[in-house]
Amino acid sequence: MKRRALISVSDKTGLLPLARRLKDLSFEIISTGGTKKALEDAGVEVIGVEDVTKFPECFGGRVKTLHPAIAGGILFRREAAADVSEAKKLQIDPIDLVVVNLYPFKQALEAKKPDDEMIEQIDIGGPTLLRGAAKNHASVTVVCDAADYDRVLAEMSNGDTTPALRRELAAKVFFHVSAYDAMIAEYLSGGLYRGVMLTGGQTLRYGENPHQWGKYYSLYEEGKPDTHEASWGTLCQGKPLSYLNILDANGAWEAVHEFDEPTAVFVKHATPSGIASHADIEEAFQRAYDADRLSAFGVVIALNRPCTAGIMQKILDQKIFVEVIVAPSYEENALELIKQKPNLRVIIQHNGEAVSRQILYRSVMDGLLVQDHDNRVLHESDLTPVTDKQPTPAQVRDLLFAWRAVKHAKSNAIVFAKDSITIGIGSGQTSRVDATWIAAKRAGDKARGAVMASDAFFPFPDSVEEAAKHGIAAIVQPGGSIRDADVFKRANELGLAMVVTGVRGFRH
Repeated sequence: MKRRALISVSDKTGLLPLARRLKDLSFEIISTGGTKKALEDAGVEVIGVEDVTKFPECFGGRVKTLHPAIAGGILFRREAAADVSEAKKLQIDPIDLVVVNLYPFKQALEAKKPDDEMIEQIDIGGPTLLRGAAKNHASVTVVCDAADYDRVLAEMSNGDTTPALRRELAAKVFFHVSAYDAMIAEYLSGGLYRGVMLTGGQTLRYGENPHQWGKYYSLYEEGKPDTHEASWGTLCQGKPLSYLNILDANGAWEAVHEFDEPTAVFVKHATPSGIASHADIEEAFQRAYDADRLSAFGVVIALNRPCTAGIMQKILDQKIFVEVIVAPSYEENALELIKQKPNLRVIIQHNGEAVSRQILYRSVMDGLLVQDHDNRVLHESDLTPVTDKQPTPAQVRDLLFAWRAVKHAKSNAIVFAKDSITIGIGSGQTSRVDATWIAAKRAGDKARGAVMASDAFFPFPDSVEEAAKHGIAAIVQPGGSIRDADVFKRANELGLAMVVTGVRGFRH
């Protein structure tokens, strides 16, 4: 008996090579609608669904495959004598392979189609075919992703797919359909329901502490390759990543992509210890390290330019204890050098756009907090002077640099900066004046003539007074305090330049 495949795909990627190879393997192909036309136009012989069901498509194409001749051919149990007998009695032939991808609801949503068009992009027959084939994966191979075509064809070339592959593809189908349904539920409910689908489930060495277990999951997105690996980077050297390694690497990578110019970010315990920008990435690296050498022990480093052999040599020569280094790429000589530190985790970050994703999730109590990413970038035109003294052009550049840096320190956060280098960072304090004091202590004499950024408004003038003691010349802060007038007045009395952004930069 000839094997039969049902193919119905909205995404035609790889369709013709798949169909032609199936024909070579003596499959009959059943199809409908646009898929059938595409195959026939390419000279591939196809059996129409209506020829199997003896019933025409109806209701504008809403009903095509919902018929016992199709569903029965997918679902009857080949190992059950009663099912086989009933299939013969009802003249239902088996369907051995189901290849379906769903109506492009996500693309219609992104295109902001009107509601009546959105409703027509809700696939009914497709999920039914997929779920039926996945349920009967003991006998039926089901494919919902063009990335799996080659694997399926390779196994079928040797006779049939293996039970292990059929089970894997069946699980993928239920996951895929669940995500599709969740997207529709979110749309119809106006956001009242939101499905968050996770994939991969990499086991980590442990969680935040060694007595806790930990796992890493990727957020599932339709159309994104499902590699079951970390979606944001590739570990090409070193021990497996821990829970904290990933947290720190993510924080460093987000921070370094705040800057367009070559920049290095050193992160310790999820907050920056040093950030520097320079036309030469090697000089940026050195300046970021020099900003706070004491804290840069067991540090995570991110670069927004390829990592050079020179940087790796600096790590070796200065005996910097680095846990993780993240960069978009590495010079070949750099990778050779760093083999001298086999435990150092080296990550190639291949998805710079991930840092600007629109949705952030955080688990709390019995649920999730959800917000969009803080993508707000400030420019000189966003700075409003509030003091008699105006910042110089050089100070404006440093104020904008300091603002980008302070966004990535834990609040309450204060950053002192000069010449596109953080010279003192105070973060994670319950009092803003304490954060200022810590930043000043770390900056030391370098604070004289530097600028200061505060991630939120000053509730009292005390932080301004503390900054002035150490020689800070200009300050950027959001403004918005009920005591703004007192703060501005004190800055004037102390001869400081102050600008406000109208934008807060909290990071909890």
